[in-house]
Amino acid sequence: MTAPSNGRGPGPGPGPGATIPPTPAGLILPQAGAGTAVPPGILAPQLGAPGIEDVPRPPSLAELVETSGLRRVHVLAWRDLDDPESGGSELHADKVAERWAQAGIDVSLRTAFAPGHPESVRRHGYAVVRKAGRYSVFPRTALSGALGRTGPWDGLVEIWNGMPFFSPVWARCPRVVFLHHVHAEMWRMVLSPKLAKVGETVEFKVAPPFYRRTRILTLSQSSRHEIIELLGLPPRNISVVPPGIDPAFTPAGERSPHPLVVAVGRLVPVKRFDVLIDGLLRAHDEHPTMEAVIVGEGYERPELEKKIRAAGAGAWLRLVGRVDDDELLSLYRRAWVLTSASAREGWGMTITEAAACGTPSVATRIAGHTDAVVDGETGVLVEDPADLGKTLAGVLSDDDLRARLSAGALAHAATFTWAETARATFAALVREAARQRGSASPAARAANVIGQRR
Repeated sequence: MTAPSNGRGPGPGPGPGATIPPTPAGLILPQAGAGTAVPPGILAPQLGAPGIEDVPRPPSLAELVETSGLRRVHVLAWRDLDDPESGGSELHADKVAERWAQAGIDVSLRTAFAPGHPESVRRHGYAVVRKAGRYSVFPRTALSGALGRTGPWDGLVEIWNGMPFFSPVWARCPRVVFLHHVHAEMWRMVLSPKLAKVGETVEFKVAPPFYRRTRILTLSQSSRHEIIELLGLPPRNISVVPPGIDPAFTPAGERSPHPLVVAVGRLVPVKRFDVLIDGLLRAHDEHPTMEAVIVGEGYERPELEKKIRAAGAGAWLRLVGRVDDDELLSLYRRAWVLTSASAREGWGMTITEAAACGTPSVATRIAGHTDAVVDGETGVLVEDPADLGKTLAGVLSDDDLRARLSAGALAHAATFTWAETARATFAALVREAARQRGSASPAARAANVIGQRR
């Protein structure tokens, strides 16, 4: 959560010590980014599209909490932020839970064991309870919930990350489900054929009928379309709540003096780092002074290191593992381009984190990326992953293009905040509580300002 030089210097980049490109003509201001210019196409995925409403004055999280009657909320997740394989989904849960706790909500997150960590802990104001193993967490959590061992709770948030907890079967309190993306081919990437078949059967055939009357929240319009098309869930029940960006991600300092490409993610098959390395090798052929840094850990690391050694690329292409927040921020700020070859994402948080630092992206055209990147305005989307290297080389060669994409990336990133993500998620839970009670409380009326289809 976390390019080959043609002899020309780095293009203008934002931040102290570098020149911020002038605002291109024809820009408009986003509602959430006071004073920030945004290319006209940037707001299209967020405002006026099916599932999202343009809201002039939504109620604040504090206002919703004060009048909702929801004081204790339980969150179910497969993994915890401390899990060695945690990623964007776990970061998302942490950011939302933290802001709910700050607003006075008693939040408890139940998840599987995290190796090397205690069974229970408090983080950022909310409780974390780790029980059961990697796969047994699903039936054990459902059984505990059905028997009332973890409640009572005023509201429930289930994070459906591939394998669901089947909360519609046993949960009696108001609830919403966060489904970041459909897993689809991911099952075959990480499991044996037999287990992959089980995962696919549960995701596509067994689970959807149970969730047809459930409010589903997802991160992007493209993921919403996939949920409708692949899982057959009713469009009216699927809302879009984009993720936020930590305010620490800002432009500062100067770009690397040589082309620098950064990629961030778990080293697992769905991220396709093997394909990404092929693209980086291709780009390096045209830009011999280019450096590349891949941030992240995962079980594919040995194979990726072997691939880098075989290509003789170890001097300029580095796998640095996990890095702390300061180092990640520094990499985002110094990079000329962030890149991703991922096959499936709910959003692509690293893309918008880098964008908030003024760094544009070159990424695969997949669901999630098509919302995180406004093609041609904040970055470039690549239809065929095999063309990633060629596209990277082109962007690295064009200073004017990078300057324009940098301006667009900054403006696009300014429209996303974790405060709004937490507020909109809680508003959805408030509406579900009102629907279950059959009442129109002040909180429900306020929540409805953002529309039932948000």
